[in-house]
Amino acid sequence: MRNSRTVFVAITAFVLTTATAYCHAAETDGPAPPFVAGFDRFARHGDITPLTASQLLFSELSCTACHAATDNHLQPKRGPRLNGIADRIDPDWIKQFLAAPQTVKPGTTMPDVLAGLNQADKQQAIAALSAYLATQHQAFPEIKAGGGNPVPHEFWNKGNAQRGKQLYHQVGCVACHQPDADYEVAEIKPSAIDEILDQLDPEELAELGLASAARRVESVPHGDLPAKYTPKSLAFFLLNPEAVRPSGRMPSLKLQAVEAADIAAYLLKDQDRLDPPTPPVEDPQLIAEGRRLFRELRCVNCHDTNDKADRNPAKPLAKLDRSADHSCFVAPRNGVPHYYLDPPQAATIHEVLATGKTAATDPLQLAMLQLNCYACHDRNEQGGVGRFRKPYFETVGHVDLGDEGRLPPPLTGVGRKLRQDWMKKVLNGNGDVRSHMHIRMPKFPAAAVKSLPAQFARADKAKPSSEKEVFGPPQDLAEAGRRLMDIGCVQCHQFRGETLPGTVGTDLAGITTRVDPQWFYEFLLNPGELKNRTRMPTFFPGGTSQDKELLGGDPKRQIAAMWTYLKGLDKLPLPEKIVQARSESFELIPRDRPIVLRTFMDEAGTHAIAVGFPEQVHFAFDAESVRLAHAWRGGFLDALGTWFIRFAPPAHPLGDASMNLPAGVPLAILKTEKQPWPTGAADDNRYRFGGYKLDNDGIPTFLYRYGPFEIQDRIVPSDNQGLRRQLTIVNRHPDKSAPPVWFRANLGNTLKQEGPLAYKNDHGLTVTMPKELAARGQIRTSDKFSEWIVPIDVVKKTTIEVQYAW
Repeated sequence: MRNSRTVFVAITAFVLTTATAYCHAAETDGPAPPFVAGFDRFARHGDITPLTASQLLFSELSCTACHAATDNHLQPKRGPRLNGIADRIDPDWIKQFLAAPQTVKPGTTMPDVLAGLNQADKQQAIAALSAYLATQHQAFPEIKAGGGNPVPHEFWNKGNAQRGKQLYHQVGCVACHQPDADYEVAEIKPSAIDEILDQLDPEELAELGLASAARRVESVPHGDLPAKYTPKSLAFFLLNPEAVRPSGRMPSLKLQAVEAADIAAYLLKDQDRLDPPTPPVEDPQLIAEGRRLFRELRCVNCHDTNDKADRNPAKPLAKLDRSADHSCFVAPRNGVPHYYLDPPQAATIHEVLATGKTAATDPLQLAMLQLNCYACHDRNEQGGVGRFRKPYFETVGHVDLGDEGRLPPPLTGVGRKLRQDWMKKVLNGNGDVRSHMHIRMPKFPAAAVKSLPAQFARADKAKPSSEKEVFGPPQDLAEAGRRLMDIGCVQCHQFRGETLPGTVGTDLAGITTRVDPQWFYEFLLNPGELKNRTRMPTFFPGGTSQDKELLGGDPKRQIAAMWTYLKGLDKLPLPEKIVQARSESFELIPRDRPIVLRTFMDEAGTHAIAVGFPEQVHFAFDAESVRLAHAWRGGFLDALGTWFIRFAPPAHPLGDASMNLPAGVPLAILKTEKQPWPTGAADDNRYRFGGYKLDNDGIPTFLYRYGPFEIQDRIVPSDNQGLRRQLTIVNRHPDKSAPPVWFRANLGNTLKQEGPLAYKNDHGLTVTMPKELAARGQIRTSDKFSEWIVPIDVVKKTTIEVQYAW
């Protein structure tokens, strides 16, 4: 016999080669194989180890309900409780399902317990089992009405299918289940990553490690719901799935009674019957036979009924013979349940049998696969909302907050971030802080998730910190913290449910009971380091404060002040901008110092940073595209839309002498002077925005990286009512020679030379450069545009200066 390592390699190769050709039962004439979301999404493509995939199938197919295992992570999912099935499920559907489970509900994880019987015995068994199940009655619970949960009389008959359709596509059902093809969603700008996926072929996707992100995620099948449920039974199931399915694979979406009725009406919209099905006539002898078969066929191992019956175990998992002629998935046999596994599933499930390994290499990953957490959340670049499901995840009012604001948060490092007590509340359905999102964090049965907080903490090597360890001895810093909230926090966050009108975002009330102090400190100091692609701005670029006066400009004391204020928020006054802003004038007028405002602008996008100067010359920097986007003279900005009406059109410059600056990234590494200027998103071109720092005069310097370079970009008014731009480019690896980098100075349909040092485009923008740089510049035509590009030599550090006039 081959050793276990040889078997492991053979199985791995077999799974990977057969998975590429697999499509759910579409290529075969036999029954559909069981659908296990984590296996289908990851194991079929080699994204998880064969051992993890095997253990996942053992639990999700409930193998260990019969074949006992000692490892907790292999505990069986088991089937639904059958207490009250006679009141919930159509009796004809039960008979059809017993006759051919995989045909009536393709993808079911229920085996065919009657597969080994001849036709006559099978029909007799179906009659007996269905007669027994028809005795399983249980009254529906009484739903108590409340102020937030109206319960109309016979609410299940008052469902509105159109409202249900909207709820189904908004609250989270489509994270796992199939969306409706004709459901219209708001147009959402694709993320930079999604734009990349559209442009790459399969080989390139695989090479870049993006194959999983590009792949379509299959849906958990519903089956024929109109044939199975009544409006009443489906509405009650949606209200409390745990009552029927305690495994937590179908969690609660915390629906109100009327919402459950609406979704039930939508799911049953094709149901044509008017009256509930007629219950069968009781036959005591047939019922007794069904009760006997229910235990003999080991149905009792997976399903609870009103009868208290001992389970009927089979051979323990450790003693199973993988080379046996008959098994639950090799050949049907009388008295043995049969799973119609496809070849990848059969090969994978042999992994545990072949190696004898039952200890989980990553218990947390296995638990997340079992509960299908990866349908919504990504962790360590695995999982997350499927590429083609993202449009269904919308914000309230369709406000553009990017993927970070509308998709469930990533769970990478969450064990370090969240306190375990708070994580327990979230998993138990009591941790809602994202009221701007339509999707709801589901509520899981306590038994199914009780170990997850500790598992996250262990996996992320969390060491809970104290406030004293992080910030030092307690200090009276609350008022300073309140002032710091007005720098930018109030533009995106709620405080005790209070906001600037139109603002959406996570409520910061109670945040000190939710997150670890050390994580809070590190995140505010450098958000991008802890959360990739976050929209959270960097208020301490390079570890320095933008406010040099408050608390001596000490970042640690300022962050401690924020923590202190937020900890006492329930008793302290709200941020001043929330309290006073409506009584103030909304036109921002730079008088003695520049004004820096993060806002939305047509000219500079949703990541605009507008800077106004007392000299009445202003500009907007697009932090997403990492470019100087727009300049104007005259009035600066009206802050009404930024502070109060987040759903209103973007802010517009108040001046009347405006100019759009050249589109695209400012610097590019070109192999030759003829190589086209790079297009696409900035982060696709190796740009990473790092925030800005303010000097003593309040003038910002924008910080960003490009390839091997650190760039400091400072823009101020010039003497001729234009702008003077100073770019300092630093080689991050001075011991290595830097590649040639080019600066695109001007762009237009045409460019006209204005003396030896300047070129003017057809829109009226004149760019002037110093003599040495101007002499090295080249005019070229690229993609029908004229460009003025200039090579920049960077050994260690180089500074160039550019003048803009219009």
